[in-house]
Amino acid sequence: MATATTNRKRVLTTETFSGSGRALLDSRSDIEVVSFPNGISQADFNALLREHAPVHAVTLGPTRFGEDELDSAGDMRVVTRLGVGFDAIDLAALSKRGVPLMTVGTANSPSVAEAALFMMMALAKRGAELDALVKGNRWSDRLKAIPSDLLGKTVVVIGFGRIGSRLVKRCAAMEMNVLVHDPYKDAREITAAGAEPAGDLDAALARADFVSINCPKSPETVGMFDAARLAKLKPTAFLVNTARGGIVDEAALHAALAAGKLAGAGIDVFAQEPPQPDNPLFGLPNVVTAPHMAGVTHEALDRMGLQTAKNILSAFDGDIIGENVINKDVLG
Repeated sequence: MATATTNRKRVLTTETFSGSGRALLDSRSDIEVVSFPNGISQADFNALLREHAPVHAVTLGPTRFGEDELDSAGDMRVVTRLGVGFDAIDLAALSKRGVPLMTVGTANSPSVAEAALFMMMALAKRGAELDALVKGNRWSDRLKAIPSDLLGKTVVVIGFGRIGSRLVKRCAAMEMNVLVHDPYKDAREITAAGAEPAGDLDAALARADFVSINCPKSPETVGMFDAARLAKLKPTAFLVNTARGGIVDEAALHAALAAGKLAGAGIDVFAQEPPQPDNPLFGLPNVVTAPHMAGVTHEALDRMGLQTAKNILSAFDGDIIGENVINKDVLG
């Protein structure tokens, strides 16, 4: 077990932590930084915490964190996510001990909004199919894969938070008709953004040419798009999920796509990550996938790292950035 110098804080950070964020922490003589691999096993992560205890802050990628990790750390002051999702964090365990969980706020929101729009365009413009025609010397088949426009199409954006609100702006710029479903947002706020509030989700889906899922994963949203809900969509509609795996029932999605009841899907997130290589969705030509990378760009990593470093320092210095704290009950 390491011994901490008086008033010196030890921070464990995932290796994907950006150089700008690391530089900010390294500029402080009272902080020691230790890096760990992004794909570290849970057992090795706990061993690392115990080896360097007391650990006062951690910056996490996909690594889980809860009671066992708090015990291993010894004196945790703040847990930070190099992102905005926190379904791998035991929030109740942190709150019980008065430890704040902080995320990066809007640092990667523009990147995810761009990725959602990209998937919509890739599907409508049949990017992968047309690329395969050229590379496969099938030029004469090009009229068998005619693309579609986004112009004038109706998109339903699920969630009007940091990402959904930005996606609305981007869809409006494409001259689309934008509907927003978010039961936790005032309809006037949605209207002010130039979108149409859609309180009745199923009714909105019946009108949709595109659906983009941009809501958090929660008990309320898990399985939100099951077979019954997917059946509400037109057979010409496209579904894009850059939120979290599990919100869409993958088996039901495959069945709808394979039966021609849905035109295509863009999937950045899966119920199991990484997914099994024999996932039946991978055999469909009208499915575009990515390995949970919507919020991961060079620029987003830099912004997230810098914001995470600022989050940590705010917690250490007694002036915590409250808007980035998830379990606000610890702020009292």
